[in-house]
Amino acid sequence: MSESRVGRIGQIKIYVGKCFRSFINEKGWKNLISTLIISVILAWVIGDNTFSVNESTKTGVFAMICGCIWTGLFNSIQLICRERAIIKREHRTGLHISSYVIARLIFDFALCAAEAVILTVVFDIFRNFPSHGVMFGWTGFEFYISFTLIIFCADALGVLVSCIVKTENAAMTVMPFVLIVQLVMSGMMFSLPEKAAPIKELTISKWGLTAICSSADLNEIPTVDTLEKLNEARKSDESITSWKQLGITQKYDMEYDASASHVMMNWMVLILYSSAYGFLGILFLKLVDKDKR
Repeated sequence: MSESRVGRIGQIKIYVGKCFRSFINEKGWKNLISTLIISVILAWVIGDNTFSVNESTKTGVFAMICGCIWTGLFNSIQLICRERAIIKREHRTGLHISSYVIARLIFDFALCAAEAVILTVVFDIFRNFPSHGVMFGWTGFEFYISFTLIIFCADALGVLVSCIVKTENAAMTVMPFVLIVQLVMSGMMFSLPEKAAPIKELTISKWGLTAICSSADLNEIPTVDTLEKLNEARKSDESITSWKQLGITQKYDMEYDASASHVMMNWMVLILYSSAYGFLGILFLKLVDKDKR
């Protein structure tokens, strides 16, 4: 049956199948190998004090988020612009742009979920996750969900960029700028000027970092200063085993509130942003007929 006579749902099924066949025939599994290599490198260089010292945890989680966003963008930022001429031809013969983009995102979600498995396993092997999360018995499962949503959100952003630009070279030119904005504007490693603070709320990295740090209960992880006070106190009293015994209080940052509702809220924002990127991608790709090449 001609695709022009197939409804939107039917076209989604057809193109999802094409994506999986292309993944197999073009050895797309090599992407998983690159994800494994990136994961091992990042997990290796992350400090030993990740999840045991507050400052080191922030740095370690930031590195994890870098890996997630890079992986997601690299998945998709060239794919649609690479097929632009084919999309243009098939659109004129009945292809629904929305069906094509949705099919692409469905396949990419499956790929992102597989990549998140690799990230979760590697990071847990090199840097043991906290024993308990705020929603599940194993923090790693919460981290896995966060990793999947972060990678997919970055992937959806890559799809949007790929729908806007017309060449693969243009896509790769834009990619570093997108990546820099996501990482610098996260607010984790750099203090943002007051006027730039609203941009932070629009980044994938901010919501991903918040989700991971909330699951890790960052507020309950002692800072370097707290540990120094604890070690000093233990010199005179070895029975002291916790910084809380000393009555030390640390600033409680509500942005990293360790509650199920807070983690869920961060996940929902990532899902919302993914949906928005997909919707905008559809709108921009519908202009493909106006290409003058």
